[in-house]
Amino acid sequence: MTSILTGDIIKSRGQKNPEIWLSQLKESLSYLEPNNKHWEIYRGDSFQIEIKDAFKSFEAAIYIKAAIKMIKGLDVRLAIGIGEKTYQGNDVTESNGEAFIFSGETFETLKKEKQNLKIKTKSEILNKELNLYFKLALISMDHWTVNSAEIVKLTLENPKALQEDLGKTIGINQNAISTRQKRANLEEILALNGMFKKKINSLI
Repeated sequence: MTSILTGDIIKSRGQKNPEIWLSQLKESLSYLEPNNKHWEIYRGDSFQIEIKDAFKSFEAAIYIKAAIKMIKGLDVRLAIGIGEKTYQGNDVTESNGEAFIFSGETFETLKKEKQNLKIKTKSEILNKELNLYFKLALISMDHWTVNSAEIVKLTLENPKALQEDLGKTIGINQNAISTRQKRANLEEILALNGMFKKKINSLI
């Protein structure tokens, strides 16, 4: 079982300098998967990445969203597909299997449904449940400020770090870190991530 994330950058064409978001996207994808055989950017602002540990796919989606929302005015659409991989190509876009099909099919519905994150697995019951949770989480995530996105990304990169340590990294105090994490609803989103992992376990 593997997971495939298919996405694109919202409002990328409104940016005068695409290198700003492109470098941020490349950096976040390579952070999640150092082997660039497992991710690709194509058609300008579209991308696909394989997260081999499917339990980490929602966290990866949060991370990518936070990285892109650190650039004012931008956001990302993401579709998660979880299932089997039946063919390994030379790169991620040449590979195939139900995880790739689920991700691609779901991505095609995002713009029409005006939802920026959805998932598809072989379980329709699980899909309905998780997509409802995602829809609720997006009420907060879609409105992250640049500061909120920065603290989400930093916290995910340093999950064991104290607020004081995070503050030293970006030059603000512990109270400011706490405030930004609360504004981002980070505690609730991380709780959802924990529940997501338990739900995905039912697919094994």
